[in-house]
Amino acid sequence: MTNLNAVPAEREHENMQTLCEEYLANNYIDPETSERLGVKRGLRNPDGTGVLAGLTNVCDVVGYRKDQEGHIIPIPGRLIYRGVNITEIVEEAYRNDRFVFEEVIWLLLFGSLPNKRQLEGFRDILAEHRALPEGFMDTMNAPSPNIMNKMQRCVLGMYSYDDDPESLSLENLLHQSITLIGCMPTMMVNAYQMKRRVYDKQSMFFHLPQPGHCTAEHILSTYRPDQKFTHEEAKLLDICLLLHADHGGGNCSTFATRVVSSSGSDTYSAIAAGIGALKGPKHGGANLQVNRQLKDILAHVENHDDDDEVREYLRRILRRQAGDGSGLIYGMGHAVYTISDPREVVLKERARHLAYEKGFEDEYNMLCSIERLAPAIFAEEKGSSKPVCANVDLFSGLIYQMLGISEDLYTPLFAIARLPGWCAHRIEEVVFANRIIRPAYKYLGVRQRYKPLEER
Repeated sequence: MTNLNAVPAEREHENMQTLCEEYLANNYIDPETSERLGVKRGLRNPDGTGVLAGLTNVCDVVGYRKDQEGHIIPIPGRLIYRGVNITEIVEEAYRNDRFVFEEVIWLLLFGSLPNKRQLEGFRDILAEHRALPEGFMDTMNAPSPNIMNKMQRCVLGMYSYDDDPESLSLENLLHQSITLIGCMPTMMVNAYQMKRRVYDKQSMFFHLPQPGHCTAEHILSTYRPDQKFTHEEAKLLDICLLLHADHGGGNCSTFATRVVSSSGSDTYSAIAAGIGALKGPKHGGANLQVNRQLKDILAHVENHDDDDEVREYLRRILRRQAGDGSGLIYGMGHAVYTISDPREVVLKERARHLAYEKGFEDEYNMLCSIERLAPAIFAEEKGSSKPVCANVDLFSGLIYQMLGISEDLYTPLFAIARLPGWCAHRIEEVVFANRIIRPAYKYLGVRQRYKPLEER
């Protein structure tokens, strides 16, 4: 049906251009003003470290230490979940051939490592919550071209199916957290199928959860048309979920979750805020950019084994002469890690066998070359002695590609992995912080007299 009140596209564009000009004529903030007034943009200190904004028992992200004069001393990165180094969990996963993401969920939520009985019972509880409420997707049937937006709507929709959505009791917070952790993978797969039908013009297929599957197995089983996957594939996805489960209270999406939680709002609103923050390409979408950049490098570098040729193309990327023009080498650099990102170290090691088995050795080797060559190029081009290391995104996108997972789901998988961390930080904020987060902004506007309409 034609909307007779719709504004023609060309006229709408002209109207918006006029409004943009009006905005730009009356609004400007010089970045130098921030420096002069000591404003810590991005809540970062002058040395690049984060502003101390809270306390947490959940997670520690370590990439440097400070000497007595306050100078930053780079050290190999460590990621600590409730006092446990993630590398120890990874080692256990392969030493005894176990899926460990559910164990990490328990660890982040409760602060202890579960015993065998607790872990088995917890896995059963999560499995019981994988199914969505009866009729849920019928009421949430509007598809979205971006799965993150659909997942955000689904999380908010769960509010209507909760008998006590506003309660901030510890029991209720844990119940809501476990419910969302259990069902979000189902939300993601269903949202993807609806997107395929409406936007990609492909058939939908829905599979019921299989008894006994861990989260990684559940995702692969319900995502793939034939429901088939290998143990190695599920194990690698399980490790990806483990490594992304939390990254401290100061990362953008977790801080957004804590900010909303500090206001006393409900769990669904707080988690939806985390999803919205993670959707941003500066936060959750970097592995997709790595994959696109990798394809570009492989297409333009003639001899993939020639370090000089690879080095020159990376230099051109930094100079905005190649790639997407951003001047960024995606997958390199981190706000905290200096010498190494422990998550990247794990993924690089664990992805190699599957890469060679599935015919992705060229892609894998090029990522290794980027990691090896880029730091020196950064130092030469930027004139900086600050160490630059590869981050988790360098290999995570390739892993998802090797698993046959659509690019539409790269960031949603990140959200599923990070949800336990968001929930743990939300509970901590509500139970212990108990004060609304309210930083200050300095007003720079010029005083002006109100003019009557006829004088303007």
